[in-house]
Amino acid sequence: MPAWTFVASAHAAVNAGLVPYFLDVDPDTWAIGIDEVREAIRRAPAPVGAVMPVFPFGRPISLAGWDAFRAETGLAVVIDAAAGFESLVPGVAPAVVSLHATKVLGTGEGGFVVSTERAIVDDVHRRSVFGFRGSREAAVGATNAKMSEYHAAVGLASLDEWRDTRADWMTVGETYRSAIGQANDVCLQTGYGSAWVASTCTLHIAGSAAAPIERALAAKGMETRRWWGGGAHAHPATAGFPRTPLPVTERLANSTIGVPCYRDLAPATIDRIVDIVRAAIAT
Repeated sequence: MPAWTFVASAHAAVNAGLVPYFLDVDPDTWAIGIDEVREAIRRAPAPVGAVMPVFPFGRPISLAGWDAFRAETGLAVVIDAAAGFESLVPGVAPAVVSLHATKVLGTGEGGFVVSTERAIVDDVHRRSVFGFRGSREAAVGATNAKMSEYHAAVGLASLDEWRDTRADWMTVGETYRSAIGQANDVCLQTGYGSAWVASTCTLHIAGSAAAPIERALAAKGMETRRWWGGGAHAHPATAGFPRTPLPVTERLANSTIGVPCYRDLAPATIDRIVDIVRAAIAT
């Protein structure tokens, strides 16, 4: 799995009885690459049982490529598409999408798994309802992962207004992209606000200079977030897990920052945020 992800990715692996093996990411996509994963598997300190690519802050990755990798290697592939509700194009490999209240489509809590492979869908369903499937006999180890009726109702209401919701999020993304322009010192992820959108707007600052931006916005009463902190490997709970060298992850941890982003964020506020960012970079 990539080191450049939220720590929940690592928790999921541990809860499945696996040991996270952290890899560095591509400096342009912020995701692990298939060729790099093949090489990492050859050098892994122990047999590899599964691979977990991640949609970085919702940016889509090639599921077709990972499906081909899965068919070629026989390894399990699980896609962490927590922020990918808007950008996900389903493939065979199961993709997990979050419906947390902070996402573009939220139910308050919960999520879902999507796959085009019927056997995977059936197995996920069985394992989310005590192992039952067509009878009251538990055929496999399982849990109770059913969404509550309340959260399901919230989700259905959110789907009813999804067209308007998506338009609002896209407007915010497009406004940020327009305000930033073609600058070399600060940029958005490729395609954000034009081809896809998520509920987090992550700026990439040239020269690993996110800290001054953070301080400048805080001085004006504007909160920011280091959504992934120093990376999934940089927590006391995960510090002991194996990893490859992580120079790109370490640079991203110091050069990315989440700025205010919500559906009705006013264009004037976005302009002010970008002005503060530019002023901080200039100093």
